[in-house]
Amino acid sequence: MSLTVLTSAYSFSDVMYPAGKVISPCHHSSPAVSSRLRSVFRLQRIQSHMMSSHVDPEVLLEKVGRAGVITMNRPKVLNALNFTMIRQIYPQLKKWEKDNETDIVIIKGAGGKAFCAGGDIRAVTEAGKAGDSLAQDFFREEYILNNTIGAYRKPYIALIDGITMGGGVGLSVHGRFRVATEKTLFAMPETAIGLFPDVGGGYFLPRLQGKLGLFLALTGFRLKGRDVQRAGLATHFVESKKIPDLEKELVDMKSPSAEDVSRVLDSYQKQSSLDSEKPFVLDRHTSDIDRLFSASSVEGIMQNLKADGSEFAKKQAEILSKMSPMSMKITYKQLQAGAALSLPDVLVMEYRLSQACMRGCDFYEGVRAVLVDKDHNPKWNPSTLEEVSDHSVDQCFSSLGEKDLTF
Repeated sequence: MSLTVLTSAYSFSDVMYPAGKVISPCHHSSPAVSSRLRSVFRLQRIQSHMMSSHVDPEVLLEKVGRAGVITMNRPKVLNALNFTMIRQIYPQLKKWEKDNETDIVIIKGAGGKAFCAGGDIRAVTEAGKAGDSLAQDFFREEYILNNTIGAYRKPYIALIDGITMGGGVGLSVHGRFRVATEKTLFAMPETAIGLFPDVGGGYFLPRLQGKLGLFLALTGFRLKGRDVQRAGLATHFVESKKIPDLEKELVDMKSPSAEDVSRVLDSYQKQSSLDSEKPFVLDRHTSDIDRLFSASSVEGIMQNLKADGSEFAKKQAEILSKMSPMSMKITYKQLQAGAALSLPDVLVMEYRLSQACMRGCDFYEGVRAVLVDKDHNPKWNPSTLEEVSDHSVDQCFSSLGEKDLTF
């Protein structure tokens, strides 16, 4: 997404704070102490708001026929995923998985604009600054939810009709079926805010064709509509107006197998010819991406882009020059390692990375530049790729011992 799409909701769900509430090196000065106190008060307000009674539930969990239906119901903030929602969705998924009266699970977003545009980053930011356990609990439980979806024993169908980013990707991409529409907007733009593409990005991105996943991860490039399926992120494409009929047919099925669900989705896809004549948006750049992004380091990729001289390469070099150098290096190594790991092992790795990002500076600076001051002029630290040492990157991947994520 463009980094101006959201204010209170955002597509980055990737930051942790270590137990023990150690303050980041960026927050040691005395002004930072008062900043921390302000964060504590802001966090208390956010938590109080989360605990207050809502007119509408933030997530609807319904049984329709023999289908479990999850509806993320925060349309005003593009169905941003918060801690309350995670804590409702996870136990319900486990319950339905064991329930003989439930054959399939469908997950969707309310409001017509978004499936889920990501995690509620405001609460996470304040929790991180205040050293509050909310951030730690949020990501630990979010990643456990992502893993549960990846290992789900019953057909899991995500109707990604609208904006699908960050945490929303984690709720959909690991499931057996992902149905995109012409309204789907997919992106993992975390490097622009001092983070990395988490929620299992280290698993699914390197498994895309060629260097496409690395390209998407570093640049935050946005895929729309049918291109989300063409890239391999969605399993099917169905026109948005047909989604209600598709959903009705799915919930009306009697004891469907995964093959039965697949046949229904295939039939609706065949009825959807919208944009089918258009080539994949990156079609003419696929070989360029594979060539330019095949370097053995982020510095090498930048050198390739600058030496290439094409308009496409110049544009990508310009985009990468604005991203957090530390984030890009973490992301490069994350995808390299993730290509050979299982989803659970990737999530353990990403939990370590998220903790490291929370201890650093770039996440807070990225949020300031994009969401708070909105000057879109972050001052990254370190400010250049060359200043980011291999040792500092390696440290981000270090075991957390007893604080590591476990399933």
